[in-house]
Amino acid sequence: MSTRRSLYTFIAPRYWPVWIGMGLLRLLLFLPHRAGLFVGKLIGRLTHRLSASRRAVVRRNLELCFPDLDTEQRNQLARRHFEALGMSLVEMGLGRWASDKKIERLTTLEGVEHLNQALAAGEGVILLSAHFTTLEASGRILALRSPGFDAVFRKNRSEFITELQRTGRERSAQLTIEKRDIKSMVRRLREGHAVWYAPDQSYDRKGSAVIDFFGIPAMHTTATSTLARLGKARVVPFLPRRSADGRYHIRVYPALEDFPGKDPIADTERYISLLEEHIRTCPEQYFWIHRKFKNLPAGYPDYYSDLDALK
Repeated sequence: MSTRRSLYTFIAPRYWPVWIGMGLLRLLLFLPHRAGLFVGKLIGRLTHRLSASRRAVVRRNLELCFPDLDTEQRNQLARRHFEALGMSLVEMGLGRWASDKKIERLTTLEGVEHLNQALAAGEGVILLSAHFTTLEASGRILALRSPGFDAVFRKNRSEFITELQRTGRERSAQLTIEKRDIKSMVRRLREGHAVWYAPDQSYDRKGSAVIDFFGIPAMHTTATSTLARLGKARVVPFLPRRSADGRYHIRVYPALEDFPGKDPIADTERYISLLEEHIRTCPEQYFWIHRKFKNLPAGYPDYYSDLDALK
């Protein structure tokens, strides 16, 4: 386990802008939910206008994954993605501070029995998800309707941001585990716990393979198979979606049959296929702002080398 620091030790002036931002998020919760999301949309629209480099990355990802859309359609989708990113800030506050009653009122949850059945049988469960803008809110929702779970997180370069992320997720999770701490994940799975895991972003080539994502080669970690095998765990996917009226819909899928199989790449392809299907239902809500197609081995294109025309 990594060393923890209390949030109240981050009192130096360089942290004040983040504290002010957190205070504003807290205040937004006093607005009606849809009004708060509208403020998030405005933040997203401003970011879209001001951040040319990020806008170009999003447009390139959409260009690669949705070639059937014309330029204007993709640009509109990019704008909606930035709006969703802005709303995700508001939802970070929702996940941290909202009452259980408010979360329940905003939520539709389908299929949670698949998780409960596996845990009731004494099996560990990998709650397999992905990076959608509704990520933080969906954890609170699931925590209210399930026996509980641990959450995997990725360290930020800023220790302060890392602790903000961890403490926010601990509003939902029983325990937070750093993504490289495989031993802790395996131990918790073998003890019969559920671990919330989102393996759709691969930041290096170790433990990864080149697997198509929307028909484009991308690096994907194959660690889900290893975790399931070592942890003797069932793999239960769950995927969130925000509807136009500001409500949240989460679907928990039945445990994947014959998982893990003999081929970790084939296992990962099954996950990617499920993920692609869900993304098509709410494409603006996936995290396109990340460079999904980076770090490919020699011989593959550098998809982000010529972004100037997309700014």
